[in-house]
Amino acid sequence: MAEPDAPPHQSFEELTAPYLGELHLHCYRMLGSLTDADDVLQEVLVAAWRGLDGFEGRASLRTWLYRIATNRCLNELRSRRRRPAEPVPPFDPPEPTRLGDVMWLQPYPDADLEPAARYQARETIELAFVAALQRLPPRQVAVLLLCDVLGFTTSEVASMLDTTPAAVKGLLQRARAGVERPSGSAEAYEPKHSEAEEHLAARFADAYARDDVDAVVALLTDEAWLAMPPAPHEYQGKAAIAAFLSASRHGRGGRRFVLAPTAANGHPAFGAYLRADDGALTPVGILALETSEGRIVRITRFLDARLPARFGLHPPG
Repeated sequence: MAEPDAPPHQSFEELTAPYLGELHLHCYRMLGSLTDADDVLQEVLVAAWRGLDGFEGRASLRTWLYRIATNRCLNELRSRRRRPAEPVPPFDPPEPTRLGDVMWLQPYPDADLEPAARYQARETIELAFVAALQRLPPRQVAVLLLCDVLGFTTSEVASMLDTTPAAVKGLLQRARAGVERPSGSAEAYEPKHSEAEEHLAARFADAYARDDVDAVVALLTDEAWLAMPPAPHEYQGKAAIAAFLSASRHGRGGRRFVLAPTAANGHPAFGAYLRADDGALTPVGILALETSEGRIVRITRFLDARLPARFGLHPPG
């Protein structure tokens, strides 16, 4: 997977530009957080710029950049700076089905995926895969991504991580046992949604904005989940989700949601805003759907007011 050496007259920006999208997605997968991926990618670029004179071309530029990015992500994971504070709900929520354990998880904009995911299997983009990675030890995550998602050889990965090919094979075996292995399909991923899925998402958005709990629940599978990172509360099943949505509706004192359509991790999503009494809209996060066979199997409300702007969204008129 080596590329030819870049012409010496190219600027740093020209050298690194072809890899920025895939490096950002790699950081996101490792960290599970869009915000942290943004920050770490900037650290990667600073480190690469400072170290460019020492780049001797023994590996391709792409491999060298992945070495820097992977090790910066490992440092971030060791520092645990990514752990968010648990928000305090403005109402008394019902007892959850369970408490989640990946509370730093954030969505990834489909708009950023096209250049980054050209040669990567679709399932490696999805939230379930990214969340599963977060439960593995960091070096297992790195090896699984570098080998099974990105296609680096065990020797290349060993060099990136300053270890041996035998150690890489051991880490990879344990990582594959801990998370379903990606298929490695060479088919290019294109973030497109079927007409049926878009229609389902539109019906959900209409019901959700009207606070019609019964209409929302009618769109769910019997085993559907509702999660709200960084809040740990997770609810499974129509009755549990309905109880939470009803409590949330009463806790908002009449304020209604306004949803702006977008897409995240290959699924329909919405920028979520709350309309105040004076009509002003306040961003409150991103709401992502996962669907199957014409029903919603998971609703994830990402409770971070910065996310709609990061997705390039603006309050609807």
